[in-house]
Amino acid sequence: MEEIDISDKASKRKGKLTLVLALAVLISTFGSSFQYGYNVAVVNSPAPVMQEFYNQTYYERYGNPIEDSYLTLLWSLSVSMFPLGGFFGSLMVAPLVNKLGRKGTLLFNNIFSIVPAVLMGASEAAKSYEIIIAARFLVGICAGLSSNVVPMYLGEISPKNLRGAIGIVPQLFITIGILVAQIFGIRSILGNTRGWTLMLALTGIPAVIELVFLPFFPESPRYMLIQKGDEEKARKALQRLRGWEDVDSEMEEMRLEEQSEKAEGRLSVLNLCSFPSLRWQLISITVMNMGQQLSGVNAIYYYADSIYGSAGVKESDVQYVTVGTGSVNVFMTIAAVFIVEASGRKLLLLIGFGICGAACVVLTIALTLQGDAEWMPYLSIACVIVYIIGHAIGPSPIPYVVTTEMFRQSSRPAAFMVAGSVHWLSNFTVGLVFPFMEKGLGTFSFIIFGAICLATLGYIFIIVPETKNKTFLEVSQLLAKRNKTEIAVGSGSSTVNDLKPMNSKTDAKEGAVDMARRL
Repeated sequence: MEEIDISDKASKRKGKLTLVLALAVLISTFGSSFQYGYNVAVVNSPAPVMQEFYNQTYYERYGNPIEDSYLTLLWSLSVSMFPLGGFFGSLMVAPLVNKLGRKGTLLFNNIFSIVPAVLMGASEAAKSYEIIIAARFLVGICAGLSSNVVPMYLGEISPKNLRGAIGIVPQLFITIGILVAQIFGIRSILGNTRGWTLMLALTGIPAVIELVFLPFFPESPRYMLIQKGDEEKARKALQRLRGWEDVDSEMEEMRLEEQSEKAEGRLSVLNLCSFPSLRWQLISITVMNMGQQLSGVNAIYYYADSIYGSAGVKESDVQYVTVGTGSVNVFMTIAAVFIVEASGRKLLLLIGFGICGAACVVLTIALTLQGDAEWMPYLSIACVIVYIIGHAIGPSPIPYVVTTEMFRQSSRPAAFMVAGSVHWLSNFTVGLVFPFMEKGLGTFSFIIFGAICLATLGYIFIIVPETKNKTFLEVSQLLAKRNKTEIAVGSGSSTVNDLKPMNSKTDAKEGAVDMARRL
């Protein structure tokens, strides 16, 4: 039958990485995700120089040296304003992507990069550390928006067979941004009294590049069709992205998704939390994002310098070792891009959290017995590197991919708003609580992080399904049984009913055939 041929064609035809798709991915990730990573690490190396600027500015204003406690407070604000801004940026995701679109939000977001870049670049001349603190909050808003909107945009413009690999590219550019900041922060480059303001201001360059070039690339076809109802623009966008004229099968799949969502409408965060068919998706993205940030990755970096020193690395050489670990992070994220479609999302999450949990346990033992054996410091360094490898292949990149795939068009903005808020609040919490943990528990802090890793692993193993190579509608149907709901797409209206689960492959195909008849 002709109808079956159409649906078979939809399932067999694989998307390819066209030039338009590749450039859209590169420009959006370099212009947005790169900035996130860069601003995570940009204040680490020049911290002593910046604190001296704070001290000197205070002395010139008040005629007295700054008190240590007040300097600590100012520096803590300079660091913590970034994740706080990230939290507020996450709260802006849903209203902006629904109003401006995915691409439009990324373009608008550059305001929160260019303005703070200018402010931070002028801070020394203005003799104001308050400008730096305010700018860090603004650039945090930029990171909060980009960390959610870029994966959403790329997930919606990618063919399903490449969605996992392309979905990891934002995390890859975050790690590249961290590495570039670490390189620029070397004392002989920009991490000195003459270069630190330029180093802070460089974050504006990717924003300008994105602002110039991204308008030439398509908006999300799913946004144009499902949310805007503009079939012609959606079709043209798909044709440009896929590199062929015949995009009927993908248009049909999007119409099926639209039909299935009519009962839901556009969901707010409050609706999202109360909607039965999305209950386990919401719990899952919350657990994964909390696990990602509470797994101890920031604590590992905090301890890294002292671990390197205990192994005999000179203080002046620690910055180069830090660049080396940043390079490992980039390399392993690149590896994840190439293996995610073959291995699947779930396996990488399980392996990643398992490696991180085991590394935390062994690191606790190695740090506790540091003085008992000459080789213990080297075991500590090995644990740091192994932990970074584990985090890079699973916990860092995959939650963004899975968040995109677990939700359909109407609920995805609110879902990213929740996921982003959990991500940044957890990040802020670790930064706030870890110094007290470290003071009270010392090296045994990592036992707690190891337990969190293993608990997250257990949840993922039991609850989270594999989403590889499935349409968004198929993933929703896959989770319907656990939610005790039904997602039905019929010839009339769509319904979401309680208790009756569906067979995802059969029902999806029947829906495609039914849609083909109506077309």
